[in-house]
Amino acid sequence: MSNLLAAGDLARRLFRELERDTADAPGVTRDAYGRGEAVAHAMVRREALALGAQVRADAAGNLYATLAGADRTLPAVVIGSHLDSVPHGGNFDGAAGVLAGLAVMAELRARGVAPPRDLVVMVTRAEESAWFALSYPGARAALGRLGPEELSTPRGDTGRSLADHMREAGFDPDAVARGEPQIDQGRIAAFVEVHIEQGPALVAMGRPLGLVSAISGGRRYPRARILGRYGHSGAEPRPTRCDVVPGFGDLIGATERIWDRHEAAGHRLTITFGRVESDPAQHGGSVVLGELGFSLDMRSDDPAVLEAVDGAVRESFIEIARTRRLVVEPGAPMAWPAIAMDRGLMDRLARAGAGLGLDLPRLVSGGGHDAAAFAEAGVPTAMLFLRNENGSHNPDETMDPEDFDVAVATLVDFVLGFAAA
Repeated sequence: MSNLLAAGDLARRLFRELERDTADAPGVTRDAYGRGEAVAHAMVRREALALGAQVRADAAGNLYATLAGADRTLPAVVIGSHLDSVPHGGNFDGAAGVLAGLAVMAELRARGVAPPRDLVVMVTRAEESAWFALSYPGARAALGRLGPEELSTPRGDTGRSLADHMREAGFDPDAVARGEPQIDQGRIAAFVEVHIEQGPALVAMGRPLGLVSAISGGRRYPRARILGRYGHSGAEPRPTRCDVVPGFGDLIGATERIWDRHEAAGHRLTITFGRVESDPAQHGGSVVLGELGFSLDMRSDDPAVLEAVDGAVRESFIEIARTRRLVVEPGAPMAWPAIAMDRGLMDRLARAGAGLGLDLPRLVSGGGHDAAAFAEAGVPTAMLFLRNENGSHNPDETMDPEDFDVAVATLVDFVLGFAAA
């Protein structure tokens, strides 16, 4: 979009700065409530102030940059996403949504035009559950929906609590624990999140941009274990072995068969073992392995499918424990519901895209996003996916800057068209 020079120049400069200042080869690391996330938030604060926005941070450290609208009595349009990344991740996951919001502000300022209503760029904290085993704690804290017990959740690498990390970063976990909303959701007309697509659909379709119709729900066992008995690889006979490795192999086979059945029935589903580990102090080439830890992640946009899959997986835990003389400890599960996006906002975004000659396909998001927290709280919510090659949560994320310009142009038209209704 050649007419978005101000927006494009700003975004490209900031993507380069983010990559440079949070580099952690391979990729980038922007740790939640750590140095990387703090560097990124400071950059956005600086740029938002330079664009004439009012900037504040809330008790959880979420950042809000507000560009005054022509009618400040109207509820605001909020464009938001996160700036943390997984360890050694890509540069665009989350950041694309934040910089899209800043780019919209830059374009409006370059045109000398005020939005019809306040435009807020919101930067959430700690969206990536790689750091704290929680779903969207920053966004939920902003909405007053983060449970006080969740503040004791340890960060995976430090072992220290979310509350400790918040406090160390200069924020107020006590206010968060009291459930005090940090934003007035009644003053939000729309929450819109732009995000790179984390799958291959848009690439396969040859489309730069898509509309998210729903965000999948999920069940996860983040800290599951299989327990058996360690033994000598040459001395322990097969009939008496309690070997966790064949048991884990049985579990993989069982989940593959469960997935096959549901896929054959036309259901949308993913099942992933994201972490598999043994104790390096005890494993070895001559050891029958006696313990194995793993995570298991199941996602679908159909709650009935999730319920059925979770039940079948739990049955497989019991069967494998019985037949292999093992103990399977699932650990505390995580669960989150499937969330539909607001139809009215989807239609508005589709019209904005059509005005630019775009036909925006509708997609289901397999990954969770901050948008889900807002939609679940009853805030009108929409998402745009940006075409992205090579998946995400890896250093090889590849987003075409011209596709980003298309997203910004769509948002500019959406914002300018969102007058009193």
